[in-house]
Amino acid sequence: MKTIYEFGPGRAEGDGTWKELLGGKGAGLAEMCRLGLPVPPGFTIPTTVCPRYYASGGKVPADVMAGARKAIARLEKELGRGFGRPERPLLVSVRSGAAVSMPGMMDTVLNLGLSAACVEGLAKLSGNRRFALDARRRFIQMFGDVVAGVDHDAFEDVLAAAKREAGTDLDTGLDEAALERVIAKYLEAYRAHTGQPFPEDPWEQLERSIAAVFGSWESDRAVKYRKIHGITNLGGTAVNVQAMVFGNLGARSGTGVAFTRDPSTGENVFYGEFLMNAQGEDVVAGIRTPEPIADLAKHLPKALTELMRIRTLLERHYRDIQDIEFTIEEEKLYMLQTRRGKRTAAAAVKVAHDLANEGRITREEAVSRVEPTQLDQLLHPSFDPAARRRVIATGRPASPGAVTGKVVFTAEEAEKRAAAGDAVILVRNETSPEDIGGMHAAQGILTATGGMTSHAAVVARGMGKCCVAGAGTVRIDYDAERFTAGDVVVKAGDVISLDGTAGEVLLGAVPTKPAVVTKEFDTLLGWADGIRRLGVRTNADTPRDAEVAYRYGAEGIGLCRTEHMFFDGDRITAVREMILAEAKEARDAALAKLLPMQRQDFVGIFKEMKGKPVTIRLLDPPLHEFLPHEPEQVRTVAESLGLPEGVVRDRARRLHEMNPMLGHRGCRLGITFPEIYEMQVRAIYEAAAAEAKAKRPVRPEVMIPLVGTRKELAILRERLTKVAQEVLAKAKANVPLVFGTMIEVPRAALQAEHVAHEAEFFSFGTNDLTQMTFGYSRDDAGSFLPAYVEQGILPEDPFQSLDQDGVGELIRMAVERGRRTRPGLKVGICGEHGGDPKSIAFCHRAGLDYVSCSPYRVPVARLAAAHAAIAERAAAKAGSTKPAKAKAKARGAKAPAKPKAAKAKAAAKPVAKARR
Repeated sequence: MKTIYEFGPGRAEGDGTWKELLGGKGAGLAEMCRLGLPVPPGFTIPTTVCPRYYASGGKVPADVMAGARKAIARLEKELGRGFGRPERPLLVSVRSGAAVSMPGMMDTVLNLGLSAACVEGLAKLSGNRRFALDARRRFIQMFGDVVAGVDHDAFEDVLAAAKREAGTDLDTGLDEAALERVIAKYLEAYRAHTGQPFPEDPWEQLERSIAAVFGSWESDRAVKYRKIHGITNLGGTAVNVQAMVFGNLGARSGTGVAFTRDPSTGENVFYGEFLMNAQGEDVVAGIRTPEPIADLAKHLPKALTELMRIRTLLERHYRDIQDIEFTIEEEKLYMLQTRRGKRTAAAAVKVAHDLANEGRITREEAVSRVEPTQLDQLLHPSFDPAARRRVIATGRPASPGAVTGKVVFTAEEAEKRAAAGDAVILVRNETSPEDIGGMHAAQGILTATGGMTSHAAVVARGMGKCCVAGAGTVRIDYDAERFTAGDVVVKAGDVISLDGTAGEVLLGAVPTKPAVVTKEFDTLLGWADGIRRLGVRTNADTPRDAEVAYRYGAEGIGLCRTEHMFFDGDRITAVREMILAEAKEARDAALAKLLPMQRQDFVGIFKEMKGKPVTIRLLDPPLHEFLPHEPEQVRTVAESLGLPEGVVRDRARRLHEMNPMLGHRGCRLGITFPEIYEMQVRAIYEAAAAEAKAKRPVRPEVMIPLVGTRKELAILRERLTKVAQEVLAKAKANVPLVFGTMIEVPRAALQAEHVAHEAEFFSFGTNDLTQMTFGYSRDDAGSFLPAYVEQGILPEDPFQSLDQDGVGELIRMAVERGRRTRPGLKVGICGEHGGDPKSIAFCHRAGLDYVSCSPYRVPVARLAAAHAAIAERAAAKAGSTKPAKAKAKARGAKAPAKPKAAKAKAAAKPVAKARR
């Protein structure tokens, strides 16, 4: 098995398609070399070695190190330097690179090979002894931290003390003598923490650093990042070993990170930052506040011109926004990385839209470039411009949004408080990969240092979190758990707000206003609508919900929960009066009070939906949910109804059920208390008749919940059809009668071919169907489901993403059997899964007609449905090549030779298969 893939100017073993084998960074380096860009030479150890590292107990395989020695020898010959040679030392970097970008989550070591004996040789070679000492200082710190596990603060405390002694805030303010003292103390700290002297053998340094990078694949932060972002089925990371180039050689050197377009807005402007006289980690770590990329013209105009040329070349080549890293050594530009740029939802939509309009990509590609879950970001509110705002600090607008929360100063506290239900804002000097859990839990992130390409900024944008970075006037005192901004003191637990679009930090809570949808957003969703097959409806219980959903493109209402209309004002009193009535006459009197209220609700909803179908679920929850249980509440209800407290208490006691989810609810209520459902159907069709007589289109659909047998549905349909016909005849209105059922009980799915005789549509209530299929109570499963997911018993929480093997099998079976009886049976899904992209993809494959989700998830569902159609087309296209290959094989013909990338991927498959 090949263990080393080399690259250099104009040559590379691999290309940009080899991400699975070389990792994203290695594939990007190979592709840039093929494009003739200035890339320092080096080699990549492929991802296939990572499982071998773990299988061998955390050791780098001997054949890998043997290959590395040969590759280093070729680097020495190419560059005229020697690895570990004092007079002309070759220094290298060791970096990670998984197939999927995980910024900052895995480890890097720079300046490797800079042993004590090589410092003076590097000084002579560069003509800059201070630079050589600074490089040695950095190497000891990075190796100690990343490889040997020395506490990062052990080095930072030494450096901070040296800067205080020198009267400077910057590393660059330390002279040679100060750096020599720092190095000596670093070496003491290393020995104190490890019990061993710092290793000076470059081969030991290299082997241990490669092992550390492989080991970082399973670090807590990397594992947590993959879990948060749903990254699975990767075998591990690759390792890239590359000749060092130095941005910290002096005033004519620097380093930076840039994006070919603005990753926050998507505007077609070159966007990035740089630092003069610095190494790459200085920009990403946020230790110094960098300058905007345009200001590079003031320092090194020729380098900026070359960088602009490369920006254009890379974006045209990849046909997508690129995230690039570069170093300038003595005015010569070197490219260190290119990868697909992480971006906000707003930027993703605009970039995809603009690239399609520029003719770079197709509309289908544009739709596929935007992840459905990203659209949630676009629907976030912004601060009301008319509201009073007290700005206490400003920083860089690193990731847009408008959030309010309580201040916390550690990632651990953020996770703890968020789990308790608090909205929190994580405040740090700068974030590090170890903070990933707290960043995910927080509503927003504020850092005192760093810029638009710092760790905090990049990770926040990838997560869709609001972030203000580099708020320079913020001074944090971790010990006292407070920060100051000018004369304002903010303590842990105090409320602040962040405006990630303006880069402002505000004291207290600030009112927000709804999100504004851009024309690019509407256009892209229009393209998606032209691609998708699956319809998208909404779950809406009020005219306001219906109006929002219609505005976001809902094609109807898939679930209108009538019980949600019962809890307001006088309605709950009438409902309780109905429940507490012992005789049918008394119940009818109470229901007569509810009838006009329900009718008015339906009129409002029908008007908002403008003739689109509206599926109305009749009363579903058990009656006891509407009654009080606490003594004070019982007293209040009794007084309002003029009843003795004992009557209310006794009725509540009699209605109480041990397991109400499986109790007297849904269609069972309709069977035993038919007047309830009859009142609701009367209200529905009186409202529909009024709309029809007003010449407005109206399409009600009545859904009977919790059916388990055909007979239940047959009885209720017969009764309710008579009521609807009476109403329409009296009003002399023509409104179609459509009755269906909600499939929530597994028996109904199994008996679907019989149930379909009575139903014109099925709608799967996947919340209850999941509960009954698994035997889990959704309200109680939180005590064990996280452990089930953590231990791999379940791939994810089945209440968040549909269980496709179990619940999904019931759905597929019900669809097939139901349509066997009624070929035109309309089938949808209306549980919370209706807004989950993975569940939507399943619904597309299962042949459903529509999904229904909350109003604000409608755009997500529209895009996810288009993605499902695109994936189906791609699978069909890929499958269409198989018969041709089989025929060729049968004739004895040779199959076409695999391209190199395909061969590389094939080589990786045995490892992946063994892993599965």
